[in-house]
Order: sequence, then structure tokens, then C-alpha cells
Amino acid sequence: MHVSVVLFTADLRLHDHPPLRAACDGGGRVVPLFVRDRAVDAAGFAVPNRLAFLADCLRDLDAGLRARGGRLVVRSGDVVEEVCRVAAEADADEVHMAADVSAYARAREGRLRRALEGAGRRLHVHETVTTVVPPGAVTPAASDHFAVFTPYLRQWSRLSPRPVLAAPRALRVPDGVRSGPLPDRAALAGSAGLSPGLARGGEAEGRRRLAAWLRGPVARYEDRHDDLAGDATSRLSPHLHFGTLSPGEVVHRARRAGGPGAESFVRQLAWRDFHRQLLAARPAVSTADYRTRHDRWRTGPGAEADAAAWRAGRTGFPLVDAGLRQLRHEGWMHNRARLLTASFLTKTLYVDWRVGARHFLSLLVDGDVANNQLNWQWVAGTGTDSRPHRVLNPVVQARRYDPDGAYVRRWVPELAGVSGRAVHEPWTLPDRERAGLGYPAPVIGLAEGLARFREARGLT
Repeated sequence: MHVSVVLFTADLRLHDHPPLRAACDGGGRVVPLFVRDRAVDAAGFAVPNRLAFLADCLRDLDAGLRARGGRLVVRSGDVVEEVCRVAAEADADEVHMAADVSAYARAREGRLRRALEGAGRRLHVHETVTTVVPPGAVTPAASDHFAVFTPYLRQWSRLSPRPVLAAPRALRVPDGVRSGPLPDRAALAGSAGLSPGLARGGEAEGRRRLAAWLRGPVARYEDRHDDLAGDATSRLSPHLHFGTLSPGEVVHRARRAGGPGAESFVRQLAWRDFHRQLLAARPAVSTADYRTRHDRWRTGPGAEADAAAWRAGRTGFPLVDAGLRQLRHEGWMHNRARLLTASFLTKTLYVDWRVGARHFLSLLVDGDVANNQLNWQWVAGTGTDSRPHRVLNPVVQARRYDPDGAYVRRWVPELAGVSGRAVHEPWTLPDRERAGLGYPAPVIGLAEGLARFREARGLT
């Protein structure tokens, strides 16, 4: 009897899943396997928000498999050891899994291949499971990767995503393969760092959200994606991160919806692939500057106090604080707010981008090494931004993207009663009125922060 193991990683779905489809098409029985990776836990990536969302995803995946006659096998420990153990228990001939781009994922793949081949088994690694276009599929003439997005987008757009694969109708799991218990979101209730407004996970929820998004809101995306109070974005990033949605299928369906909004939305999927091709080519950029600037980031008690105020959403700049409080409450932040809060930390406060990237990864349910680290580097001026010295002014950004102050009032309740433009500049209020708000004074003057930044970058 032919048996295949399908190792699920960041692809927790049944629809458009090449490894699962290949295993089912091969005939015989299939062991759907997820391993709670001990090394990921040890590296600090297993934070409460992502663990809660993961629990939803695994339960939904198990339910979908059971509806087709199968079940999800869950193990915990070293991935290579557990996959080899399951393959031996099931007497499997082969293992299927998705390709990934991080240095850890590539090392894991190498270890797994050697271990399986040593036991007489084959490993099949499938591309375009977690990306639309594989890293390295489009490259410039003189390099192994694109360092600028626009030319990457031109070539990326010429390629069509592979056809969307249907979910399997049925599968059988061989007898005798034991499974640990499925994780439970409720077990994390009360955990420090668990956001009370965290969204639900799972493929069924992801597909529901995608369908609702494409039925209408996507049409307004090009014009409204920066509207902070309007919240006019898809909120699909957690589902793309955990793979409950296929990025290729999302592109196919968005293009069928058509229109400028859909095309603008598809560009965000291209950005996601862009960062993955960059990380695949330069794995060190997860912690090291892509463009070495030799920045002398501020350190010491003053910088630490500023970073603490930033993390707490107590900088005295309402739009910055609103974004950071949304992050803490939801485990998610609007992209415009991500850009602004990152610019404020790295350029106005001149604190190392890695400090901010770690904080984001401690809370973001879509916390992703490629997107998170490389977006931070883009904002900090150490990455691929062609204007590395740009500084986002939080007051100007507030007037442009939260003109009525609704986003600030939602997330900074101390300012809910402040009317007009003063909600973005509470330091301009009369002393008595300002003292009664319970809201901090700015940690720094914007002119002072800009002058320090320009001096540090040698721009004066």
C-alpha cells in the first residue's frame, strides 16, 4: 500500500494545496501532519496571538479533513525527528511539503531530506504554495534578486499564477498513526500578550473574509486603503501568513473581480513576493541591514525610555499612539499606521529598527520574518527604499489620513472629547484643559527629532 505524508507548515488549508494534491493524486493513503516546532518556540516566535490564531487554524484544518474521511496528525518536538517517526509508523514512501525562504526553513528542508533519504524515503518540495511567484523566478540581468520593487512588479505581473487546485474530495489516513491533542485557543485565555480583539483563524474564516472583500469593498481599495478610520483594507494578512488562503488563488480571484481597486490590491501580493525573493537571496537581512549604513542608533537610558513610551502608545503624538494601541488590542495594525509608527521610532526617536521589529513580532498575528523585517528596514532607510532619508511627520500624516480624528479618538480615549484639529496636536490646548486629559506631553519636539536625524545621517 502506497502511503504519503504531507507536512503542513505555513499552508494550513485544503484548497489550492499542491503538496496535498500531489499526495492524493499518487493514490494510496495520506498522513496530514503538523509538527509544533520546538525550535520555533525556542526562537521566540510562538507568541500568544499567533498561537491562538494557529489553534483556530489547526482545528479548522482537522474539521475539513474529517469531513473528507481523514484527520490531522499533530506532533510536537523537533520537526525532522517527528516527520521521520511518523513516516516510519505509517510505512510511508514519501513526504510532501511546501518550499519556504527563511534560513531556518531552508536548513530544516536540508536536514529533512538527508534524514529521509537515509531511511530510503523521498522528499518532494513544492513551490508556489506560500507565494504567487517562486523566489528567483524573475531576476534582473546582473543580480540574483531585485532590490527595487517597481521593476520587480513589471516582470512579476507578466507571469500568470499556476492554475488553482481543488480541495481533495476524500482521503484515507492509515491506521496506527498516533496524534497529540489539537491546541485550543481557550487554553491561552488570560495569557500576557494575548490581544482581546484578536481575529478568528482558520481556512473557513479566511475564505469567508476573502469572498466578502471581493464582493464590493475591494473596488474602493485604491482610493481608500490609507483611510485609517475607514479601515478599508482586506485584513487578510493573518490568513496569508498562516496559509489558510493561497496567495495564488487570491490573485486569480481579485483579477476576476477587476478594476483599479483589485489591481492595487494585487500589488500588495507582489510586495509580499518581493520581500520573499529578497530574503531568499539575502537570508541575513532578517537581522542585519540590507544596505549597510553604519547607523549609530541611540542607546542608553534616554533611548530605552523613548522606546518604552513608544511601545506603550504614550509618545504624546496621538496618531503614533493610536497605531500602537490598536496593535496591542487587535494583534494587527493598519498598514499606514505601521509605516508611521516605524518612521517615528527609527527616524524621529532614532532608535534601532530591530527594537521596533521585535515589538511588532511579539504581537502581530501576521508576524512574518520577510514582511516584518524588510518593511522595517524599508522605513528605517537600511532596506530597499529609494528615498532612505524620508521622514513621516505624524501631524501631517494625521491630517491627511485621519482628517476628522476618528481613528485617534477610537484608540486614544483620553482624547475622545477633544474637538477639531487639536485632537492631533493636544499640546496646543490651554494648559488647564491639557492637564485634565491624562495624556502625556510629546517625548520630543518634531523639529528637534528631525535635526538630530539629519545630523546623524550627515544631511546637514
